[in-house]
Amino acid sequence: MTFTVTVQPSGRSFSVERDEPILAAAIRQGIGLPYGCKDGACGTCKSRLLEGRVIHGVHQHKALSVEEEEGGFTLTCCAAPQTDVVIEARTVAGAGEFPVRKMPTRVTTIERPAPDVAVIKMQLPANDPLRYHAGQYVEFILRDGSRRSYSMANAPHTQGDKPWIELHIRHMPGGKFTDQVFGGMKERDILRMEGPFGSFFLREDSTKPMVLLASGTGFAPIKAIIEEMQFKAIARPAVLYWGCRSKADLYLHDWAIQAAHDIPNLTYIPVLSEPKPEDAWTDRTGFVHQAVMADLPDLSRHQVYACGAPIMVESAQRDFVAKCGLPEEEFLADSFTSEADKHGD
Repeated sequence: MTFTVTVQPSGRSFSVERDEPILAAAIRQGIGLPYGCKDGACGTCKSRLLEGRVIHGVHQHKALSVEEEEGGFTLTCCAAPQTDVVIEARTVAGAGEFPVRKMPTRVTTIERPAPDVAVIKMQLPANDPLRYHAGQYVEFILRDGSRRSYSMANAPHTQGDKPWIELHIRHMPGGKFTDQVFGGMKERDILRMEGPFGSFFLREDSTKPMVLLASGTGFAPIKAIIEEMQFKAIARPAVLYWGCRSKADLYLHDWAIQAAHDIPNLTYIPVLSEPKPEDAWTDRTGFVHQAVMADLPDLSRHQVYACGAPIMVESAQRDFVAKCGLPEEEFLADSFTSEADKHGD
């Protein structure tokens, strides 16, 4: 049995198999809906159910509360239709543009720019570049079938004749995948991955000034977006705020300084929340989203790209909209939800 999902206000329709989440069917058919984690944890795919009935799978209450569900909202990533349904959701131009594919990848280099961060370059099949938007992510398929998501840190055009992607991976002690990365992974290891996924990428139809907001390894997709801006000579004003605990956590600090030097319309502002005495830090301190608010109290004409820890993304979205006048639809985010975030409320 299949059901029909209609998306308003675009009017686009697509079919969904019985017990299949709406989002999975949309991705399979190239329909561009907004989404992030695909696991009911981030809330990016939250939409209004206008007609019909769905059953929700497991999800976090912070992503969709009981009150919101009773009020007619749904998470498309874990909502399976029980009838034909109509949802209200922004369609994201380009989100379904590139086919989702499975492919093998080979580790070519592993660097450790910080004690708990690995920058890994992965070789893709020869003459077969991965087509994606800067800001999107791939999922690694582990031996037991579980998956781990990481954003590409290089823009698509950098792949060249020998396709490759760059990933920034923070060690999460006890993590099934990151323990492997920081323990036994070595050059020439082969992994299996699938992608691209996600609706977090540059909206090129906008001319608004941009705030690029990153915490920790949330810098990875922001780096790809900056490379894309430079490659396409996008002249919109952009300010990069990168928040970390200490200076060592700014693992590509020199890269960001150089990018701001090379791109006339880009400014770089690093912010440390817990600088160490040996950092001799004289620049900005505190929470990174509050640094944005201090500098830009009026965000009503801006567009924000935020990526990193869920607490940072949630705080920024709440405060930028409520206190700085940012239109809700201009807050674009990729919340780096860990497995603990996905399975604990």
